Amino acid sequence: MGRPKLHLLVFVAAAAAVIGLAGANFRDECDIPWEPQNARFTDDGSGLSLSLVSNYSGCMLRTKKQFIFGSVSTLIQLVPGNSAGTVTTYYTSSVGDKHDEIDFEFLGNETGQPYPIHTNVYANGVGDKEMQFKPWFDPTDGYHNYTISWTPCMIVWYIDSTPIRVFRNYEKSNGVAFPTKRPMYGYSSIWAAEDWATQGGRVKADWSKAPFVANYRGLNVNVCACSTSTDCATQCASAYSSGSSTCQLSDSELAQMRKVQDDYRIYNYCVDSKRYKGSAPLECGLPQY
Repeated sequence: MGRPKLHLLVFVAAAAAVIGLAGANFRDECDIPWEPQNARFTDDGSGLSLSLVSNYSGCMLRTKKQFIFGSVSTLIQLVPGNSAGTVTTYYTSSVGDKHDEIDFEFLGNETGQPYPIHTNVYANGVGDKEMQFKPWFDPTDGYHNYTISWTPCMIVWYIDSTPIRVFRNYEKSNGVAFPTKRPMYGYSSIWAAEDWATQGGRVKADWSKAPFVANYRGLNVNVCACSTSTDCATQCASAYSSGSSTCQLSDSELAQMRKVQDDYRIYNYCVDSKRYKGSAPLECGLPQY
């Protein structure tokens, strides 16, 4: 989906290095390349707000680190009240042709209706792997932690340390595209998508309620950063296979994820028989746990 994006870009002396920035400062670690007048940092730089002012004037956050494999997380308080027609994003993506991307998208809704949480993954330019969830909490009342974890084995989406979805790497064994070679950037933005975001575009934004504001607090980055892209994928894969990542959720995490998917998942592309005319993508028949 076409939307503003935020890039993570870092250069280090070694060809690849695992970098951890717990509680990083937004002001130091991020840029605001789109509509900077709609962003506000807290005095200490540990928090910020992104505002959607009109159908054409939102805001985009861009961090300053590029990486292959790692995790990024932040606390977000989504737009309160009637947020119909708005989208708040938090995701990672490469740039250029056949891009890779890992998405959290929060689709605004009418007051009192669930705030859909949309997830997707693109690999080698191919996406269409959507899963959506209704939150089991009020994402507009206080802050909640959203984490994207990307390793050579799997991608995991977490909310408040609870895994909600896994996408495993079956590229070598089954030919299912998986992001392994292109450095990612991290993005966050708020923008208007009245044509599709809320109940398929049926409900439009109430611009009398603008600005619509998403608040952020704390940035945690634990990634394999590169000075060049030539050997980055190989060296970062080696770094994560040497003990800094795991290829399996714990039994308790599996139980948490299954409960979330049983009780709160509202769309799963793998069981959309109408979309795929009775068939399903290859990965849907492979274990994702």
